[in-house]
Amino acid sequence: MASKKSDGQKPGLEIQIDSDLRYEQAVKELEQLIADMESGKFSLEETLLAYQRGAALLKHCQGVLSQVEQQVRVFEA
Repeated sequence: MASKKSDGQKPGLEIQIDSDLRYEQAVKELEQLIADMESGKFSLEETLLAYQRGAALLKHCQGVLSQVEQQVRVFEA
């Protein structure tokens, strides 16, 4: 599933997360977003988009971890 960009949105700050995004890639992107936001690199609008993207990445990571945890429970049963 491809990410959807709104007009005028900075490349790389799409809010929608590809469901095939690997956990490690999502964490790396989230760390980079945090570093960029802390550096003051973004305008106010870009900071809001980065925050929204980060929140979506965090939710994606939590979902992946939840799935893995569920699989581990099945293996332990």
